[in-house]
Amino acid sequence: MKNIVFIGSGAIATAIGNVLAAKNEHQVILLSIEEDVVDSINTKRINSGYFPNIKLVSNLKASLDKNILNDAEIIFLAIPSSVIINYVKENNSYINPKAILVNLAKGFGDNHQTIVQCLEDICDNPIATLKGPTFARDIITRLYTGITVGCRDKTHFNTLKEVFKDTSIVLDYSSDIIGVELLSILKNIYAIAVGIIDASYNSPNLRFMVLTNAFKEMRHLLIQFDGEEQTIFNYCGFGDFGLTALNDLSRNRTLGLLIGKGFFTQDISDKVLLEGKIAVNVFCEQISNRNSLKDYHIISELYKVFNEEYDVSKFLKNIL
Repeated sequence: MKNIVFIGSGAIATAIGNVLAAKNEHQVILLSIEEDVVDSINTKRINSGYFPNIKLVSNLKASLDKNILNDAEIIFLAIPSSVIINYVKENNSYINPKAILVNLAKGFGDNHQTIVQCLEDICDNPIATLKGPTFARDIITRLYTGITVGCRDKTHFNTLKEVFKDTSIVLDYSSDIIGVELLSILKNIYAIAVGIIDASYNSPNLRFMVLTNAFKEMRHLLIQFDGEEQTIFNYCGFGDFGLTALNDLSRNRTLGLLIGKGFFTQDISDKVLLEGKIAVNVFCEQISNRNSLKDYHIISELYKVFNEEYDVSKFLKNIL
Protein backbone atom coordinates (compact mmCIF):
# COMPACT_ATOMS: atom_id res chain seq x y z
CA MET A 1 0.00 0.00 0.00
CA LYS A 2 1.28 3.45 -0.97
CA ASN A 3 0.42 6.82 0.51
CA ILE A 4 -0.37 8.94 -2.55
CA VAL A 5 -1.09 12.67 -2.51
CA PHE A 6 -2.18 14.86 -5.40
CA ILE A 7 -1.34 18.52 -4.90
CA GLY A 8 -4.37 20.05 -6.57
CA SER A 9 -8.01 19.08 -6.95
CA GLY A 10 -8.65 19.95 -10.59
CA ALA A 11 -9.79 17.73 -13.44
CA ILE A 12 -6.64 15.69 -14.01
CA ALA A 13 -5.89 15.21 -10.28
CA THR A 14 -9.46 14.09 -9.62
CA ALA A 15 -9.53 11.77 -12.64
CA ILE A 16 -6.23 9.98 -12.01
CA GLY A 17 -6.79 9.98 -8.26
CA ASN A 18 -10.18 8.35 -8.72
CA VAL A 19 -8.67 5.61 -10.92
CA LEU A 20 -5.99 4.82 -8.34
CA ALA A 21 -8.37 4.98 -5.39
CA ALA A 22 -10.74 2.54 -7.10
CA LYS A 23 -8.16 -0.24 -6.64
CA ASN A 24 -8.62 -0.02 -2.84
CA GLU A 25 -4.92 -0.80 -2.50
CA HIS A 26 -3.60 2.68 -1.74
CA GLN A 27 -4.42 5.72 0.34
CA VAL A 28 -5.17 8.48 -2.17
CA ILE A 29 -5.75 12.07 -1.07
CA LEU A 30 -6.32 15.28 -3.04
CA LEU A 31 -4.63 18.21 -1.27
CA SER A 32 -6.69 21.31 -2.04
CA ILE A 33 -6.86 24.96 -0.98
CA GLU A 34 -10.63 25.08 -1.52
CA GLU A 35 -12.63 24.16 1.57
CA ASP A 36 -15.89 23.71 -0.35
CA VAL A 37 -14.24 21.27 -2.78
CA VAL A 38 -12.77 19.23 0.07
CA ASP A 39 -16.13 19.11 1.82
CA SER A 40 -17.97 18.11 -1.36
CA ILE A 41 -15.53 15.29 -2.19
CA ASN A 42 -15.52 13.90 1.35
CA THR A 43 -19.26 14.13 2.05
CA LYS A 44 -20.98 13.97 -1.34
CA ARG A 45 -18.34 12.11 -3.43
CA ILE A 46 -18.60 14.88 -6.03
CA ASN A 47 -16.13 17.40 -7.50
CA SER A 48 -18.81 19.70 -8.87
CA GLY A 49 -16.41 22.10 -10.56
CA TYR A 50 -15.19 19.44 -12.99
CA PHE A 51 -17.33 16.30 -12.81
CA PRO A 52 -20.73 17.30 -11.39
CA ASN A 53 -22.44 14.16 -12.69
CA ILE A 54 -19.84 11.58 -11.68
CA LYS A 55 -19.78 9.90 -8.28
CA LEU A 56 -16.23 9.50 -7.02
CA VAL A 57 -15.12 6.31 -5.30
CA SER A 58 -15.39 6.30 -1.51
CA ASN A 59 -11.67 5.59 -1.10
CA LEU A 60 -10.72 8.95 -2.66
CA LYS A 61 -10.30 11.57 0.06
CA ALA A 62 -9.57 15.29 0.06
CA SER A 63 -7.78 17.47 2.61
CA LEU A 64 -6.68 21.02 3.35
CA ASP A 65 -3.84 19.88 5.63
CA LYS A 66 -0.36 20.13 4.12
CA ASN A 67 1.00 17.85 6.85
CA ILE A 68 -0.24 14.87 4.82
CA LEU A 69 2.80 15.48 2.59
CA ASN A 70 5.07 14.30 5.42
CA ASP A 71 4.08 10.68 4.96
CA ALA A 72 3.41 10.71 1.22
CA GLU A 73 5.42 8.23 -0.83
CA ILE A 74 4.27 9.51 -4.22
CA ILE A 75 3.29 13.15 -4.74
CA PHE A 76 1.61 14.17 -7.99
CA LEU A 77 2.02 17.87 -8.80
CA ALA A 78 -1.27 18.79 -10.46
CA ILE A 79 -1.32 22.58 -10.20
CA PRO A 80 -0.66 25.17 -12.96
CA SER A 81 2.86 25.44 -14.36
CA SER A 82 2.93 29.14 -13.43
CA VAL A 83 2.79 28.40 -9.68
CA ILE A 84 4.24 24.91 -9.31
CA ILE A 85 7.86 25.88 -8.59
CA ASN A 86 6.99 28.54 -6.00
CA TYR A 87 4.61 26.09 -4.34
CA VAL A 88 7.33 23.47 -3.95
CA LYS A 89 9.82 26.07 -2.70
CA GLU A 90 7.40 27.44 -0.11
CA ASN A 91 6.22 24.04 1.10
CA ASN A 92 9.40 21.98 0.83
CA SER A 93 9.52 21.54 4.60
CA TYR A 94 6.26 19.56 4.45
CA ILE A 95 7.38 17.23 1.67
CA ASN A 96 8.75 13.79 2.51
CA PRO A 97 12.32 13.96 1.12
CA LYS A 98 12.05 10.36 -0.09
CA ALA A 99 8.76 10.83 -1.94
CA ILE A 100 8.71 10.56 -5.73
CA LEU A 101 7.56 13.92 -7.13
CA VAL A 102 5.55 13.40 -10.32
CA ASN A 103 4.94 16.45 -12.51
CA LEU A 104 1.60 16.56 -14.31
CA ALA A 105 1.82 20.22 -15.40
CA LYS A 106 2.81 21.31 -18.91
CA GLY A 107 4.81 24.44 -19.57
CA PHE A 108 8.00 26.25 -18.62
CA GLY A 109 9.12 26.98 -15.08
CA ASP A 110 11.61 29.64 -14.00
CA ASN A 111 14.25 31.02 -16.39
CA HIS A 112 12.68 29.19 -19.35
CA GLN A 113 13.67 25.82 -17.93
CA THR A 114 11.34 22.85 -17.99
CA ILE A 115 9.45 22.22 -14.76
CA VAL A 116 11.49 19.07 -14.14
CA GLN A 117 14.77 20.98 -14.48
CA CYS A 118 13.50 23.56 -11.98
CA LEU A 119 12.40 20.85 -9.54
CA GLU A 120 15.80 19.17 -9.76
CA ASP A 121 17.42 22.50 -8.86
CA ILE A 122 15.37 23.07 -5.70
CA CYS A 123 14.88 19.64 -4.12
CA ASP A 124 16.62 16.29 -3.77
CA ASN A 125 13.55 14.12 -4.26
CA PRO A 126 13.41 11.63 -7.12
CA ILE A 127 11.56 13.32 -9.99
CA ALA A 128 9.28 11.89 -12.66
CA THR A 129 6.91 13.36 -15.21
CA LEU A 130 3.68 11.93 -16.65
CA LYS A 131 2.70 13.10 -20.13
CA GLY A 132 0.44 11.73 -22.85
CA PRO A 133 -2.88 12.03 -24.70
CA THR A 134 -5.04 12.49 -21.62
CA PHE A 135 -8.48 14.05 -21.58
CA ALA A 136 -9.61 13.88 -17.96
CA ARG A 137 -13.17 12.92 -18.93
CA ASP A 138 -11.96 9.69 -20.55
CA ILE A 139 -9.71 8.89 -17.61
CA ILE A 140 -12.39 9.28 -14.96
CA THR A 141 -14.80 7.10 -16.94
CA ARG A 142 -12.00 4.49 -17.03
CA LEU A 143 -11.49 4.35 -20.75
CA TYR A 144 -8.02 3.05 -21.58
CA THR A 145 -5.42 5.81 -21.68
CA GLY A 146 -1.70 5.67 -22.54
CA ILE A 147 0.73 7.86 -20.59
CA THR A 148 4.52 8.15 -20.72
CA VAL A 149 6.53 8.15 -17.50
CA GLY A 150 9.74 10.10 -17.90
CA CYS A 151 12.35 9.57 -15.17
CA ARG A 152 16.09 9.08 -15.03
CA ASP A 153 15.99 6.02 -12.76
CA LYS A 154 13.87 3.15 -14.06
CA THR A 155 13.24 1.88 -10.53
CA HIS A 156 10.91 4.85 -10.04
CA PHE A 157 9.06 3.91 -13.23
CA ASN A 158 8.68 0.39 -11.86
CA THR A 159 7.20 1.82 -8.66
CA LEU A 160 4.66 3.85 -10.64
CA LYS A 161 3.93 0.95 -12.97
CA GLU A 162 3.04 -1.20 -9.97
CA VAL A 163 0.77 1.54 -8.60
CA PHE A 164 -1.10 1.78 -11.93
CA LYS A 165 -1.20 -1.99 -12.46
CA ASP A 166 -4.65 -3.37 -13.28
CA THR A 167 -6.11 0.07 -13.98
CA SER A 168 -7.28 1.64 -17.24
CA ILE A 169 -4.08 3.72 -17.40
CA VAL A 170 -1.30 2.08 -19.43
CA LEU A 171 2.24 3.38 -18.97
CA ASP A 172 5.28 3.40 -21.22
CA TYR A 173 8.75 4.53 -20.17
CA SER A 174 11.41 6.99 -21.25
CA SER A 175 14.63 7.86 -19.47
CA ASP A 176 14.63 11.07 -21.55
CA ILE A 177 12.79 13.11 -18.92
CA ILE A 178 13.69 16.44 -20.55
CA GLY A 179 12.46 15.25 -23.95
CA VAL A 180 9.16 14.15 -22.42
CA GLU A 181 8.75 17.61 -20.88
CA LEU A 182 9.69 19.42 -24.11
CA LEU A 183 7.20 17.42 -26.18
CA SER A 184 4.38 18.36 -23.82
CA ILE A 185 5.08 22.01 -24.69
CA LEU A 186 5.84 21.57 -28.39
CA LYS A 187 2.65 19.63 -29.10
CA ASN A 188 0.58 22.58 -27.84
CA ILE A 189 2.45 25.00 -30.10
CA TYR A 190 2.01 22.91 -33.23
CA ALA A 191 -1.62 22.12 -32.44
CA ILE A 192 -2.28 25.86 -32.75
CA ALA A 193 -0.78 25.80 -36.25
CA VAL A 194 -2.95 22.87 -37.32
CA GLY A 195 -5.98 24.70 -35.96
CA ILE A 196 -5.17 27.80 -38.02
CA ILE A 197 -4.99 25.70 -41.19
CA ASP A 198 -8.22 23.83 -40.43
CA ALA A 199 -10.04 27.11 -39.84
CA SER A 200 -9.10 28.29 -43.32
CA TYR A 201 -9.28 25.14 -45.43
CA ASN A 202 -11.63 22.18 -45.25
CA SER A 203 -9.08 19.82 -46.75
CA PRO A 204 -7.97 16.50 -45.23
CA ASN A 205 -5.06 16.42 -47.70
CA LEU A 206 -3.78 19.77 -46.50
CA ARG A 207 -4.44 19.01 -42.83
CA PHE A 208 -2.29 15.91 -42.87
CA MET A 209 0.43 17.51 -44.96
CA VAL A 210 0.74 20.27 -42.36
CA LEU A 211 0.43 17.74 -39.53
CA THR A 212 3.32 15.73 -41.00
CA ASN A 213 5.49 18.82 -41.46
CA ALA A 214 4.69 19.91 -37.90
CA PHE A 215 5.68 16.49 -36.58
CA LYS A 216 8.99 16.69 -38.46
CA GLU A 217 9.65 20.16 -37.05
CA MET A 218 8.88 18.95 -33.52
CA ARG A 219 11.32 16.08 -34.01
CA HIS A 220 14.11 18.43 -35.12
CA LEU A 221 13.48 20.79 -32.19
CA LEU A 222 13.43 17.89 -29.75
CA ILE A 223 16.88 16.84 -30.91
CA GLN A 224 18.22 20.41 -31.01
CA PHE A 225 17.16 20.97 -27.40
CA ASP A 226 18.91 17.80 -26.20
CA GLY A 227 15.98 15.42 -26.21
CA GLU A 228 16.26 11.93 -27.68
CA GLU A 229 14.71 11.26 -31.08
CA GLN A 230 12.93 8.04 -30.09
CA THR A 231 10.97 9.84 -27.35
CA ILE A 232 8.65 11.29 -29.98
CA PHE A 233 7.29 7.79 -30.60
CA ASN A 234 6.14 7.38 -26.99
CA TYR A 235 2.62 8.27 -25.87
CA CYS A 236 3.95 11.72 -24.93
CA GLY A 237 5.00 12.38 -28.53
CA PHE A 238 2.98 11.16 -31.49
CA GLY A 239 -0.07 10.27 -29.39
CA ASP A 240 -0.31 13.52 -27.43
CA PHE A 241 0.34 15.64 -30.52
CA GLY A 242 -2.35 13.81 -32.49
CA LEU A 243 -4.91 14.28 -29.71
CA THR A 244 -4.09 17.95 -29.19
CA ALA A 245 -3.90 18.89 -32.87
CA LEU A 246 -6.96 17.03 -34.17
CA ASN A 247 -9.56 16.89 -31.41
CA ASP A 248 -11.92 19.84 -31.03
CA LEU A 249 -11.90 19.45 -27.23
CA SER A 250 -8.26 20.59 -27.33
CA ARG A 251 -7.91 24.18 -26.13
CA ASN A 252 -4.80 24.79 -28.23
CA ARG A 253 -6.46 23.54 -31.41
CA THR A 254 -9.45 25.75 -30.57
CA LEU A 255 -7.14 28.73 -30.17
CA GLY A 256 -5.74 28.01 -33.63
CA LEU A 257 -9.26 27.79 -35.08
CA LEU A 258 -10.12 31.18 -33.56
CA ILE A 259 -6.94 32.75 -34.93
CA GLY A 260 -7.62 31.27 -38.36
CA LYS A 261 -11.15 32.71 -38.36
CA GLY A 262 -9.86 36.15 -37.45
CA PHE A 263 -11.05 36.23 -33.83
CA PHE A 264 -7.71 37.32 -32.45
CA THR A 265 -6.12 40.51 -31.15
CA GLN A 266 -2.96 41.16 -29.14
CA ASP A 267 -5.19 42.29 -26.26
CA ILE A 268 -6.61 38.83 -25.58
CA SER A 269 -5.54 37.66 -22.10
CA ASP A 270 -6.78 34.07 -22.32
CA LYS A 271 -4.60 31.66 -20.29
CA VAL A 272 -4.09 29.26 -23.22
CA LEU A 273 -3.12 32.14 -25.51
CA LEU A 274 -0.62 33.51 -23.01
CA GLU A 275 0.95 30.09 -22.42
CA GLY A 276 1.16 29.50 -26.18
CA LYS A 277 2.74 32.88 -26.80
CA ILE A 278 5.28 32.39 -24.01
CA ALA A 279 6.23 28.93 -25.30
CA VAL A 280 6.64 30.15 -28.90
CA ASN A 281 8.72 33.12 -27.76
CA VAL A 282 10.99 30.98 -25.57
CA PHE A 283 11.72 28.47 -28.32
CA CYS A 284 12.19 31.14 -31.00
CA GLU A 285 14.54 33.15 -28.80
CA GLN A 286 16.72 30.12 -28.18
CA ILE A 287 16.56 28.97 -31.81
CA SER A 288 17.62 32.47 -32.93
CA ASN A 289 20.58 32.27 -30.57
CA ARG A 290 21.62 29.16 -32.47
CA ASN A 291 21.14 30.89 -35.85
CA SER A 292 18.65 28.38 -37.17
CA LEU A 293 15.20 30.01 -36.92
CA LYS A 294 14.86 30.04 -40.72
CA ASP A 295 14.87 26.23 -40.66
CA TYR A 296 11.65 26.14 -38.63
CA HIS A 297 8.97 27.63 -40.83
CA ILE A 298 5.93 26.82 -38.71
CA ILE A 299 7.10 28.05 -35.31
CA SER A 300 8.69 31.16 -36.83
CA GLU A 301 5.37 32.08 -38.48
CA LEU A 302 3.55 31.50 -35.19
CA TYR A 303 5.99 33.93 -33.61
CA LYS A 304 4.85 36.55 -36.11
CA VAL A 305 1.19 35.75 -35.38
CA PHE A 306 1.68 36.36 -31.67
CA ASN A 307 4.06 39.31 -31.80
CA GLU A 308 3.45 41.32 -34.97
CA GLU A 309 0.71 42.71 -37.14
CA TYR A 310 0.11 39.65 -39.27
CA ASP A 311 -2.10 38.62 -42.15
CA VAL A 312 -3.17 35.09 -41.23
CA SER A 313 -4.11 34.43 -44.86
CA LYS A 314 -0.36 34.27 -45.57
CA PHE A 315 0.24 31.61 -42.93
CA LEU A 316 -0.12 28.59 -45.21
CA LYS A 317 2.09 29.95 -47.99
CA ASN A 318 4.80 30.91 -45.53
CA ILE A 319 4.99 27.55 -43.74
CA LEU A 320 5.39 25.45 -46.89
